[in-house]
Amino acid sequence: MNPSPATPGDIVPGAEPTATAPGDEPTAAAPGADPVPDAPVESGASNAADAPVASATAGIPDDLRAAALDRQRRLRQEPRFPGGPAADPAGSHHERRIRSFQPRRSRVSPGQQDALERLWPKWGLDIDGLRVLDLSELFDGLPVVLEIGFGMGEATAQMAADDPGTGILAVDVHTPGQGNLLRLADRNGMSNIRVANGDAIILLREMLKPDSLDGLRVYFPDPWPKARHHKRRLIQPEFLDLVAQRLRPGAVLHCATDWEPYAEQMLEVLTAHPRFENTVADGGYAPRPAFRPLTRFEGQGLDKGHVVHDVLFARH
Repeated sequence: MNPSPATPGDIVPGAEPTATAPGDEPTAAAPGADPVPDAPVESGASNAADAPVASATAGIPDDLRAAALDRQRRLRQEPRFPGGPAADPAGSHHERRIRSFQPRRSRVSPGQQDALERLWPKWGLDIDGLRVLDLSELFDGLPVVLEIGFGMGEATAQMAADDPGTGILAVDVHTPGQGNLLRLADRNGMSNIRVANGDAIILLREMLKPDSLDGLRVYFPDPWPKARHHKRRLIQPEFLDLVAQRLRPGAVLHCATDWEPYAEQMLEVLTAHPRFENTVADGGYAPRPAFRPLTRFEGQGLDKGHVVHDVLFARH
């Protein structure tokens, strides 16, 4: 989870998130990890994913090689679980833009698989960019906060339990995390969570109405620490332009990171944006609000001596 913009992309924007046990990896690269190359990523593109098949089929007749590539593409587009999240929900868009998240698959436990198969039709949705969501209908009239990148979902589930009067639309591309959050919601009887699968930029741009959100949370997004990858960071001026259109006046954008240079960038771009105002009187970082749980990912960073910064800005 650390989950995905011409507006910079992320997500899922990427976000991305909580540290986990083996097999429950976060969706974003950890600080210092070597991210993907600089080349623009096409949503639904097949070139990179086709490379292993192309290599393996080198030297065989063209018609058989084309059939193998076509089969690989179809497999990537098929959902892993009946009725569950799509492998590439907005693949038909074929966008070429830099994204701030890197979709990947990892082991799904039996409990997570059961939750995906049972609960996705009820509480899950694919970000296909083909419809506009009615959040009031989706959440039975509750005010709605969007969370980009939720990792394994423990913090999201805790916030939903602590505030049942607020709906949380939680976006990520990490299948085990999606299943785990659904499992937690079901086990604890929480009906104020919906899990969205796919690119948060497409969700914001094409599937949400203006002034429809009562808040946005981006906790521990991928910091993309290398200078040549900074353009992949989610919190950029273009992303804020889009977010400002979807937040209600007074709604708060809340970011948290343990990567100091990214915290500085967040504070800088939000301070410079004309439609956001720092909720802290002196214009600096905010203390961690009581409603944001301490995650395992955050705890591991603190154990390593990392300093976590919270940034809270209200939309004009």
